[in-house]
Amino acid sequence: MYCVMWTYQVPAELTKPAIQKQFTEVADRYPGIPGLIRKYFGFTEDGTSVIGIYLWTSKAAADEFYSPEWIAGVTHRWGAAPVKNEWEVTVVAESAEGKLVIN
Repeated sequence: MYCVMWTYQVPAELTKPAIQKQFTEVADRYPGIPGLIRKYFGFTEDGTSVIGIYLWTSKAAADEFYSPEWIAGVTHRWGAAPVKNEWEVTVVAESAEGKLVIN
């Protein structure tokens, strides 16, 4: 598995309700994306930064998704270029399901 985290500084005029509205407007685009296991949307307590966390089946699946057009779109949406962090995921503890996923 592979995890990618994108963070964005948001314009000062965007309130938490406005951020939540943007999340809701785009969330339905993610189910069914090849290789995407899970996507999280979130923001800092003060609402100055947002985060997108993606869990993928592989790095190749992640790399295929993050096209130059995708990056341009999210940069336009949030008014700032995102910062990318990525990790290879070797173990997931699924607490609610009481199981481990070992990659």
